Amino acid sequence: MAAPLAERSAIITGANQGLGREIARHYIRAGANVLLCARNEGLLAEAREELAALAAPGQQVLAQPSDVSLPGEGEAVVKAALAAFGSVEILVNNAGVQGAKGGVEVADWAEWIRTIEINLFGSVLLCRAVLPHFRARGYGKIVQLSGGGATNPMPYLSAYAVSKAGIVRFVETLAEEMRGTGIEVNALAPGALNTRMLDELLEAGPEKVGQAAYERALKQKAAGGAPPARAAELAVFLGGAESDGITGKLISALWDNWEQWPEHRRELAGGDVYTLRRITGRDRGMEWGDK
Repeated sequence: MAAPLAERSAIITGANQGLGREIARHYIRAGANVLLCARNEGLLAEAREELAALAAPGQQVLAQPSDVSLPGEGEAVVKAALAAFGSVEILVNNAGVQGAKGGVEVADWAEWIRTIEINLFGSVLLCRAVLPHFRARGYGKIVQLSGGGATNPMPYLSAYAVSKAGIVRFVETLAEEMRGTGIEVNALAPGALNTRMLDELLEAGPEKVGQAAYERALKQKAAGGAPPARAAELAVFLGGAESDGITGKLISALWDNWEQWPEHRRELAGGDVYTLRRITGRDRGMEWGDK
């Protein structure tokens, strides 16, 4: 069987560690050329050296340091990928931070803004940079990392929650703008991973992140967290031809039967399942709250 991403090229942000590195590993094994980018140049070089050893003859694994939250950086990344590969079929927006911690009234404001810049603006800027190429080709896949902050309140991590909810609504909106162009956009919820973000939360302590969140983090750390490989497998699925026709969805790597979704493309396209929507009183059996 041919590799699912053979003859495809991908840009993967935040690829120097954690989930981004795992996604890159799976993409290479699936046959893709990859351009890794991240802010930490040293870690990025280490990641490229490790991942390049997995590549088959003729398969390219490149790296470019970049802060994707800065205007102009996205264009430079896309330009480098096109110069190396000739075309790009997939953008994986993985770069993100947990960011500002503490109650809204005491969290560091500069750090709060920086969280939005990296998690939300950085993803939007990369999309803006790659869309002209995707439009010209009449095809493209955008895989956007989301998280629990998109669907649940996260006290004491408000910037993270706001950025993740915002990026999912951006995915839904961009998917509608791209209807009929061959460009598809989906958000991927990886589950609770034991990454540097979890370590940062534990280091911040209960006084900053709240006792409940701190205790959940301790339990997650002890239990091992969600397997990052599962999220990487979903990222491969969303970057390949098998997911053609699926767009504008927020997909859980752990809880959704996404391998079966290609059999239900029409149902997925015709409704609002796996999207962010308001819950009304009638949705919960209340007859008094709405008409």
